[in-house]
Amino acid sequence: MTEILVQVGAEGHVPPVSRVVEHPAWPVLKDAVEQIRPWQSKDGSIDFDREGAPAREDAEAAVRRVTGAVEELSPLLPHDAAYHRALVADLRRWADGGFQVPDFLDSLLAFQPAAHRADGLQHLVVFPMYTQNGNPDRNLEAVVLRMVWPDWLAELERTRYDNPLFCGITFEDFTAGYDTNSAVLFPETIAVREAPERFSWGGIFCDREAARFRRVTAAAVGLLGLELPDDIAAMVDDQKRCEEAFVLWDMVHDRTHSHGDLPFDPFMIKQRQPFWMYGLEELRCDLTAFKEAVKLEADGVPQARDVQYAVLFDRMFRFPVTGERVRNYDGLGGQLLFAYLHKHDVVRWTDNKLSIDWERAPQVTNQLCAEIEKLYRDGIDRPKLVHWFAGYELVAAYLAPHPASRWAKGPDALDLTRPPRKLVDDVLPDEFPLSMFYEALSKKLKNVIASTKGITADSAERVAA
Repeated sequence: MTEILVQVGAEGHVPPVSRVVEHPAWPVLKDAVEQIRPWQSKDGSIDFDREGAPAREDAEAAVRRVTGAVEELSPLLPHDAAYHRALVADLRRWADGGFQVPDFLDSLLAFQPAAHRADGLQHLVVFPMYTQNGNPDRNLEAVVLRMVWPDWLAELERTRYDNPLFCGITFEDFTAGYDTNSAVLFPETIAVREAPERFSWGGIFCDREAARFRRVTAAAVGLLGLELPDDIAAMVDDQKRCEEAFVLWDMVHDRTHSHGDLPFDPFMIKQRQPFWMYGLEELRCDLTAFKEAVKLEADGVPQARDVQYAVLFDRMFRFPVTGERVRNYDGLGGQLLFAYLHKHDVVRWTDNKLSIDWERAPQVTNQLCAEIEKLYRDGIDRPKLVHWFAGYELVAAYLAPHPASRWAKGPDALDLTRPPRKLVDDVLPDEFPLSMFYEALSKKLKNVIASTKGITADSAERVAA
């Protein structure tokens, strides 16, 4: 990593700096971005006629502080030099144009982190963007991150799970949009004049995922009286092991959206489907990662067993009771996994204690994966609406629909003269409500889940200490 000397006036020099967040320009940049964010409208523009708006010269001065800090920090990151030049140009054009809806397409195209995947490589990223599961507005954000690309993961990607766009990443520091539940950096969230023909990278913060998983899983295990095998208990207590499990899980999950029968990526498509179809797709990708982890464990990959239990615990404990119930497709997938394992006697809730048949768990989880894969394969020969009903029937076989559901009553309860996308309006916001088990668990875990907002590996370790 390049080191530079930071000059501090007449006092001379401070020691060489290699971390962006240790450079004096980083807090300047972060503070300037935080000053700009409250001035912006939902679309990222600044309306100077709005009550409480800044003077235009104040906004211009704040942008100059951002560009100046980027130019100071850029020598630390020679691999991002072209991106930082384009970024400065986009920021200046936004200011010169009167702070209208921002357009950072040029800098987005110049940012190519997947082209240089090296373990520990830093990136300084600044974009007007929304943060998925975080801030819905396209505010200016700044984040310093590191690439997670150890040799064992690079070898698996090269030989078994080709995914040239995937970037495992960890946080160094961030502005307010990431002091949220967001654990991704996706190019489609960035304000641009037009979407590129194709996106060339996608980043997932495995440190946040791991820290959140550890805190929620530890709480759930204690509340449910679940006895963990020694090696799994040690994994839940180990941040590095969990990060390795999540980065492998994420890499296989991410590529699964474009593999298999009828694949689709819920974040990339522009179509309307009932939310249980999105839930089945996300669960299919997770269960594919689980299935591959079973194979990798047999091949002696150390992280593979950890992946299996990361999938099981995160899906069963955190997903169903996280977020609002309105079309919560990730929650639905977690509910389905638990119900499937429960009805196949892999998990039991007796005497207020949860138990798991650890020997049968992999086999039965793979069995659910096979049922979803069959749904997709059979869907090739079905019309869209028939496929949606088949997906509903699969979910409803294990989860009780809401008593007021029209879809639960079958095709005769719907106006089939309307196009399929209009029938989505007849889906209830909470088509498959929480079971009594999850209602009770939600009340006990809600404060723990709320405490994971903005969590990082460092903050998790401080709380543990």
